[in-house]
Amino acid sequence: MIRLGILGSTRGTNMLAILAAIDHANLPANIAMVATNKQGAGILHHAVTHGLPHQYLDSTGLSREEYDGRVSALFQQSAVDLIVLTGYMRILSPVFVNEWENRIINVHPSLLPAFAGLMDLNVHRAVLDSGAAETGCSVHYVTEEVDAGTIILQKRCSVLPNDTAETLKARVQQLEGPALVEAIHQLISSLRA
Repeated sequence: MIRLGILGSTRGTNMLAILAAIDHANLPANIAMVATNKQGAGILHHAVTHGLPHQYLDSTGLSREEYDGRVSALFQQSAVDLIVLTGYMRILSPVFVNEWENRIINVHPSLLPAFAGLMDLNVHRAVLDSGAAETGCSVHYVTEEVDAGTIILQKRCSVLPNDTAETLKARVQQLEGPALVEAIHQLISSLRA
């Protein structure tokens, strides 16, 4: 059974997809710790509601390296095997990324490498502005360079003529949870090797 550390700043929708897969015995994993840098984040509410171990870590007055050191220590204490970023709105320090090399994954709301480095609605606006016929999400390893790690898998959807950034975001978000679950499945054997 793989032990997941969830690191997020937002609503926690993708964590719920992972949790649903675990609860339905579709994913041989458990969530060992949920950590957030946002005290009022929805992901924290979901962790409490589902009885998951959780921690809010305040970054006030800390350098990126100091803060990431606290996150790393928390995940080490929780015996985490794989860190899953779900809407985490901070850039990880090189020290953290190297310490957890090949054990951090992220889902990005575009078909990387297109639109790397953009977040949230800015990604979807850029997709619409580009005239792309399709978009989707990419699950990738986290490296020192933002959104540049090896892609594990991608899921695609069409860009519709009447799409707005908001409608496109909603459609892409429906792909993200299943993509993370599928990616974790793929990684389980390699992490346990």
